[in-house]
Amino acid sequence: MGCASFPRAARLLRPGDFAALRRASRRVGVDHFHVETASRPIGPRLGMAVSKRVSKRAVERNRIKRQIRESYRHVLGSLPALDILVVARTSASTCDNAVLRADLARLWGKLQRLVAESPEGVSVEASPRRRHNGKAADPRPDSPPSPSCD
Repeated sequence: MGCASFPRAARLLRPGDFAALRRASRRVGVDHFHVETASRPIGPRLGMAVSKRVSKRAVERNRIKRQIRESYRHVLGSLPALDILVVARTSASTCDNAVLRADLARLWGKLQRLVAESPEGVSVEASPRRRHNGKAADPRPDSPPSPSCD
């Protein structure tokens, strides 16, 4: 396979890596995917999330993951040192492979422009995540609950 391989060092593998990335990341999106990314000291790593919400059929989810991996293999050499989590949207299951590849190419381009625009790469100190009701999520997940007045 040579330079187009997908080595173990280029993958997000542990649940802790995924959790850390979800907590402190920057988000970029296109039509059928969005990416959460954070800087790292050496080389890019890829993680994928294609849930049953995207498609109930494993065949469809695996097809989407194959397209993500193949696209990533081709841009691996040009990506900066980032942890990248590609999350498929529900619309990805209805698209054919050519549309998914084009969308992923746009996504990699956006990601490269984002890193080029920021002076020190993608900042790990991203803005706090918002809940569905518009309020900011508590940045201290391990804090004890506040006392309630009954």
